[in-house]
Amino acid sequence: MADVIQERAGVQVLLCDPAGPSIATTEDALDLIGAAFLGAEMVAVPASRLDEHFFSLGSRFAGEVMQKFVTYRLRLAVVGDISRHLAGSSALRALVHESNQADHIWFVPDLDALDARLRAVA
Repeated sequence: MADVIQERAGVQVLLCDPAGPSIATTEDALDLIGAAFLGAEMVAVPASRLDEHFFSLGSRFAGEVMQKFVTYRLRLAVVGDISRHLAGSSALRALVHESNQADHIWFVPDLDALDARLRAVA
């Protein structure tokens, strides 16, 4: 499956293909943002597509990517199991918790959870 824009709970979401290229640079994130400008309000990225250094907050990569989405007024959902990353980092756990309290960046375990979040804020 290629990346596709799909309506989910009334929101146009760019669903990223799990088999797509790794997101390892801010330029990769900007490519997704550009693709979202074709009509999406949110980008749903499988956690497996994010380079490992996204989950290592010391690299500052997660912050750079998240800031790009906020700057371009697009919401980002990281979809998938990140429990192994959370287990090793209290800072990452705090970031995920804080992000999930807001509207722009969410970490969800699967697309069903994303749909539930979207319905809850509609």
